[in-house]
Amino acid sequence: METIRNMYEHLNWSNQRILETLQNMDVENKQVNNLFSHILFAEQVWFTRLKGSDTSELPIWAEVSLETCVALANQNNQHFKEFLSGLTNHALEQIVSYRNSKGIEFNNSVRDILTHVTIHGQYHRGQINLLLRANETEPVNVDFITFRR
Repeated sequence: METIRNMYEHLNWSNQRILETLQNMDVENKQVNNLFSHILFAEQVWFTRLKGSDTSELPIWAEVSLETCVALANQNNQHFKEFLSGLTNHALEQIVSYRNSKGIEFNNSVRDILTHVTIHGQYHRGQINLLLRANETEPVNVDFITFRR
């Protein structure tokens, strides 16, 4: 559980660093904003699935404002923090049944879902950093080891 909790603290720290960079940019980059909002929407979708609720009406890709991203990042952080606070090692092995965005049913453990959410976000943060560099903006250091230091 300690590793999972550390991964989610890192996830929130990374989201906040990306947000800060996007808020301080002189010119908005829609592609970067859309990738970042996708990370946040995916977090929301997976949290909703973990709670056993239907996600068919939740967006995965949507063009939203940075203010919406701020609110969503804070909401996601609070939801996952509360979820993880009551989670046991035994509960990590429970199977969650859900339908993906195409309506296909899948079953995965809580552990696998939680791990996926953190890796998925980091993958897209790498894409964001690539786009930032291409637009002559300093990439955001979101390395786990930097977080731990």
